[in-house]
Amino acid sequence: MHQIAGRPQSLDVTHAHGHPPHGHIPHIEGHFESGPTVRDIVIGLSDGLTVPFALAAGLSGAIASSRIVVLAGLAEIAAGSIAMGLGGYLAARGDAEHYVSEKQREQREIVERTRDEEEEIYEIFEQYSVPRSSAASVLESLKQNPAAWVDFMMRFELGLEEPAANRAHRSALTIAFSYVAGGFIPLLPYMLVSDNMIALKLSVVITLIALGIFGALKGRIVGTGWLRSASQTVLIGGIAAAAAYLLARLLNGNHA
Repeated sequence: MHQIAGRPQSLDVTHAHGHPPHGHIPHIEGHFESGPTVRDIVIGLSDGLTVPFALAAGLSGAIASSRIVVLAGLAEIAAGSIAMGLGGYLAARGDAEHYVSEKQREQREIVERTRDEEEEIYEIFEQYSVPRSSAASVLESLKQNPAAWVDFMMRFELGLEEPAANRAHRSALTIAFSYVAGGFIPLLPYMLVSDNMIALKLSVVITLIALGIFGALKGRIVGTGWLRSASQTVLIGGIAAAAAYLLARLLNGNHA
């Protein structure tokens, strides 16, 4: 069953003088919010750090010019940010269109197939061990408010939340800018150091550190554990860069 993360709020249990009764401390629930935005940042940053990093490492294994690495890296960041942003936009638009389509279907069904929808209400409550006799009063209340009935079915039957307004545009911009921000980190040494191999070593160090910090923060935010998340992020980025570098060296050697 779809779980709904409510906004942090406290129950007003104060007396007229503004003091909690009997020293009661209101319970304040702190749920993590802005999940879609954080997801977009994670997608953009993770790919922005990994793909240009692997590209720069691969080029370093084939050519000796930092300038070419920088130019190729900037071109990749531009193309990658546009592609990733467009992908985020289309995905968010698809979610919004799916929500509207399902909502329209539910609006028709509570009118045309009322009995079926009523049974679905009972089935939802049965999953929480609520007997039909107790659920009947809730059903009657929902039937008096068709909009609330549809919203209830969208959330608890289909597990769908209404997307925020302009979600698609915000998703595209968030992913694109996050990709650009991540992509400049592995390229920075090549912009500052003319020696390609020294730049590569510096790029490896700062990018792996950035991947570790990013992974740790992601783990803390989403609650999966900072050490595990950091290790996974560093491992994935390191493997991608090492594979690109070795492949470029191998192909360049065979070509020579």
